[in-house]
Amino acid sequence: MTAAEVTQQESAPEEAADFERAIVAAKWGKFHLLVYAISITSGWSSMFETTTMSYVFPAAECDLHLNLEDKGLLNAVTYTGMISTGFLWGYLSDTFGRKKLLIAGYCFDALFVLLSSSSQSFTMLMVSKFFGGFIINGPFSAITTYISELHCSKQRGKAQFVLGIIYSAGNFVLPFLAIYILPLNFNEELGQGFVIHSWNLYLFICAFIPLISAIAFLFLPESPKFLMTTGNNEKALRVFQKIYSMNTGNPPDIYPIKVLINEIELNHGKESGKITANRTKGKTFLEGWKQVKPLFHSPHLKNIVLVCIIQCFTMNCLNTLRLWLPQLFQAINDYEQKHNNSAALCDALAVFKPNKTVVVESKECSVNTNNYSVYINSMIVSAVTIVAYVIAGGIINKTGKRNLYVSLSTGCGLSALVLYLSRNTIMTLTLASLFIATGSVMINTLLAIIVDMFPTTLRTMTVSLAMMSGRSGAVIGNALYPMLLKTGCAAPFVYNGILSLSCALLGILLPKLESTSLT
Repeated sequence: MTAAEVTQQESAPEEAADFERAIVAAKWGKFHLLVYAISITSGWSSMFETTTMSYVFPAAECDLHLNLEDKGLLNAVTYTGMISTGFLWGYLSDTFGRKKLLIAGYCFDALFVLLSSSSQSFTMLMVSKFFGGFIINGPFSAITTYISELHCSKQRGKAQFVLGIIYSAGNFVLPFLAIYILPLNFNEELGQGFVIHSWNLYLFICAFIPLISAIAFLFLPESPKFLMTTGNNEKALRVFQKIYSMNTGNPPDIYPIKVLINEIELNHGKESGKITANRTKGKTFLEGWKQVKPLFHSPHLKNIVLVCIIQCFTMNCLNTLRLWLPQLFQAINDYEQKHNNSAALCDALAVFKPNKTVVVESKECSVNTNNYSVYINSMIVSAVTIVAYVIAGGIINKTGKRNLYVSLSTGCGLSALVLYLSRNTIMTLTLASLFIATGSVMINTLLAIIVDMFPTTLRTMTVSLAMMSGRSGAVIGNALYPMLLKTGCAAPFVYNGILSLSCALLGILLPKLESTSLT
């Protein structure tokens, strides 16, 4: 090695490093595992907010006098709340930071889950679920971005699948809790007209999850990428040093990066929506508007339109059948108990047809609490989804994100179409598991693509807008699903199949951006 090379090596650590070089130097290890652990309750909070109603329906059906359309509205109303704040939360996170939004968001979400747990009427439950959706949209988008901004390009896609595993674990926990709580004969009258049932208790317990999340994030740092983007390089460097020290066990001061690149100067003059440190409130909102503008100009406009359309179709497809699946399992359970044999799916779903209803108006409403198989089947679906995330995380760098998305959406669509032909419970459970597993991984694969496609100051907003579009699809799907179920067995599954196969075709238009550095 020549003297010149030695001199160059010695001076390298003093050179200004970009985010990618800085996060690679911080290594991967205990810090990231801590973040994953804290993110468990965070991911569960989002999943619980959208999914608890699926398990509450059978238990609350008589207490709240719910019909099929009411159930569709309760499934949809949380997503309606999310839609109403898609743009707002993305702006707040990209302007004020990820950590502040996560803490405030989970605190408010816990409050509205508590309100839903005290509901005594359909209207009160609708209102509390709407505002729960209104709030949880912010933390959902922020945690997606926060996790991505703590990883280098090679690990970023896998990190999204870690989140997916966390969400699926939440889907596993919900029926697990339901097994022990919802069948309870619990009717505690606390006052005149105020009665706490087992499903109220179920929702009350779920409220502790977002509260734990809010407390946990008090102990995590702000995203170093966000700090760099806003000109807070000294704070960002301290975060990198903390990550490095926790991951390696070495003192923070021997972190090899000493100077970070000045992203404000680097992007000076570019229409990139960069925001700066030490801002007044007025300047904050002015720069926030400048941050938004690039989304509506080339090259971002066509990309945001494409990912929003794809996400709309993806979540329309997945979050109709996913949220109605416990109800379908309940129909199968009731059919098997009545006929004492395994049910073909279409035979079990005949109960939803108006001309074949088994409900008699003169009879008192009753709930079948002998539904252990409903919860077990739901847990099996969640377990299969977790396995799918593990497999996808292992192959994503080999297949590429776009190719993986197209393959998943094709498999998801075919599973839905074949589900219509199911002749027994085992076949129904197998196909439903494949559908939910591939559909769930689709969403996180697309989010990983979005993170690579857009720069830091547009990233959370883009995720928020894409998810807002997706939730619009979920609202439409859940409003339509009761009508599709009433028309017959084929319509719901053909609907899901066509939507998913359309996602496969649109996915071909997504760009290939493998292992790119965050900008």
